[in-house]
Amino acid sequence: DLFALGVVLYELATGRLPFGTPTSIGSLRKRLYRDPPPPRAIASDFPAWLQEVILRCLEVDARERYASGSDLAFDLLHPDHVAIAERGARTHGRGWTSAIRRWVRGVGFEPAPCPQPSAQVAVVPIVLVAVRSPHGACAKALLEAIRRLIAADHRCRVACVSVMHPEPPLGAERFEDSATSRHIRHLVELRDWAKTLQLPEERLTCHVIEADKPAAALTDYARYNDVVQIYICARDDALPSRSGLGVVAAKVAADASCGVVLVR
Repeated sequence: DLFALGVVLYELATGRLPFGTPTSIGSLRKRLYRDPPPPRAIASDFPAWLQEVILRCLEVDARERYASGSDLAFDLLHPDHVAIAERGARTHGRGWTSAIRRWVRGVGFEPAPCPQPSAQVAVVPIVLVAVRSPHGACAKALLEAIRRLIAADHRCRVACVSVMHPEPPLGAERFEDSATSRHIRHLVELRDWAKTLQLPEERLTCHVIEADKPAAALTDYARYNDVVQIYICARDDALPSRSGLGVVAAKVAADASCGVVLVR
């Protein structure tokens, strides 16, 4: 019961019950139109991602909660992947106007049916897309491959990952040449590329990793984040290996602990 788990998480996080201790039917029905005080109103330094998770569990309409326990577990294990919406940023209740509208809708409210247990047992699959550059034919081929994937699996999460070489120890003289500036440019380009997938924020993340060994960085990310499959371009701009694959792609295919799809 994700709603009940949300109540437990709320009490553990704030020391309070989200809806107090109602003693009448009228008090019980208040939860249909009154929000619990957001944890950030109780403690200003409360993590926005955790508030997003808890308040999503406490949504009145089951269709607005998590689709399954595995979805909730993923967000609790990967805070940096949580898409923070209005719920997570909230520092006070939504006011009487919202409460009145919800009260009207709550008259005769019948809860939506919960998903069948058989639909909740599968773990949310995470797919890593290794993007060396968001430009060129290889980037277009990756986009087409991922579009086919998400059309076939409407629940998978996509992590777009790019690896850049770290800045030399002495740094750069100009800010635009610095590691920070390069990292930001890289991340902006990667996000612009990923937007064309038209996935909701909770299913899409972008990451730029600084590492000397791109293949090792990709396989480590995949292993630590339980990635089920890696999509990578079969060729790169480095010297090709004897197999005809790019050096990075060949190394990832050889060392990854999950499936690897080589896109040509």
